[in-house]
Amino acid sequence: MINRMKLEFAALSANEPFARNAVAAFCLPLDPSLDELSDIKTAVSEAVTNCIVHAYRGGQGTVVIECETDASAVHISISDAGSGIEDVPRALEPFYTTAAGEERSGMGFTIMQAFMSDLSVTSQKGAGTTVRMSKYIGRGGDAKVADAD
Repeated sequence: MINRMKLEFAALSANEPFARNAVAAFCLPLDPSLDELSDIKTAVSEAVTNCIVHAYRGGQGTVVIECETDASAVHISISDAGSGIEDVPRALEPFYTTAAGEERSGMGFTIMQAFMSDLSVTSQKGAGTTVRMSKYIGRGGDAKVADAD
């Protein structure tokens, strides 16, 4: 049975723990291991933080999370309507950051890729970004990355 949920909240740092815990709770019927649950929470945290820090630069905005579960996986989409990413392939490179002066490591997408089974990023400069990621529960597996500008 497929289950779905959608969350929409203000792009505030205070909402990041809410987002990660809401997605984790939604995944519980899949009976993930503690490691799998931790991976999902970390990836969601990274994606939401990217929306807050990079898309809206601390200004006003909205983050939308949509999740779907099937028999063996959770599929997560995290979107913003912020500044967008000018060069998605470059943004996916480890240590690349557009906020170098703000002590950012540039590892957000790398962490998402490492902790999830699949990752794709679509973005349009000035119109926002969507990160789609999936975690296959009980199977492990390396992430596959796809960028689609």
